[in-house]
Amino acid sequence: MTRHDTLQQLLADPRVGKGVEHWRLYREGLLPEGWPLMTFVTVPGMTTSDGADHRRLRALATQALTPRRIAELAPAIERRVAELLDALAGADGDEDGTGVDLRARFAYPLPMHVIGRLLGLTPDEQDRLHELSDVLVSSSGAPGASAAAARDIGALLGAVAAAKRAAPADDLTSALIAAREEQDRLSEAELIGLMLQLVVAGHETTLNLICNAVRALLTHPEQLQLVRDGAVPWSAVVEETLRWDAPVGQFPMRYALEDIDLGDGVVIRAGDGMLASYAAAGRDPEHWADADRFDLTRSPVRHLSLGHGPHFCIGSALARLEAETALRELFARFPGLRLAEGAEPRPIASFVSNGVSSLRVRLS
Repeated sequence: MTRHDTLQQLLADPRVGKGVEHWRLYREGLLPEGWPLMTFVTVPGMTTSDGADHRRLRALATQALTPRRIAELAPAIERRVAELLDALAGADGDEDGTGVDLRARFAYPLPMHVIGRLLGLTPDEQDRLHELSDVLVSSSGAPGASAAAARDIGALLGAVAAAKRAAPADDLTSALIAAREEQDRLSEAELIGLMLQLVVAGHETTLNLICNAVRALLTHPEQLQLVRDGAVPWSAVVEETLRWDAPVGQFPMRYALEDIDLGDGVVIRAGDGMLASYAAAGRDPEHWADADRFDLTRSPVRHLSLGHGPHFCIGSALARLEAETALRELFARFPGLRLAEGAEPRPIASFVSNGVSSLRVRLS
């Protein structure tokens, strides 16, 4: 689903489901051994459930992401941004002159710190989960690598849950465990699956969003000047980046619960799988004027990059807050920020994650 209007229609269509049991290829055992996207379509949780199960899981997760809770996180996000910028100051590149990797030293640690704080993860657990999630979203690893990473993530999160069960704390993991033990509202598999989805979605999306926005601004200086002059707000940078360079390229999968006639001779058959291509929808020339132009003056920017319908991203407000804070403070601290010479950012080899493997910059 690459066209904006078609994608918007099907994301909210009750004839479209998320449960893998609806997929003919899965039911008939036709997916190859070691298929790298298997975890995405089978892990128990919000992104693979429908109806009452989805509403139950979503309600449990949103208890940590209410507007008030997100507003309370704002000072902590600002402090963490300041700490990371302090650490960057004076570190204007390696000895070989390749520049500072903004992805590794700024864009990654911020969202991982925030999601780690929510779930009650230690710094070592956060770093290990980042390594494993990179493998999970990769489309270039050896056969079975993604499945192995999913197993390791499950084992790590299982250990975190066991520790929180023994010694509850003021974090989302402990709250989810308490909900599970209340009339068995959450199975152990759902608990681990929900934690996994929050970790991957909670840091990969925001990490890519920050990197993609920095790249866009540094390669479009006239647009950067607009925001520096106050002609447009930093929120416009976030929204236009979400449209122009969506942090999630494609996300698997959705399934037709019955035949869906889209007109013009296009019929999606019951049991067929559908792939939401958010990156393509953001550049759809039938929906956006001058779709390939990065333009901060667009208004309104009603993109689909954070989803639409019942599966709209529950962390959207938090991702926006983190990205806007990070960008505003980064460019204020380093007004001479520029891409390092000869260090063209390379895309991540991922079917799902739309970002770069590094982002080397000069700070002054």
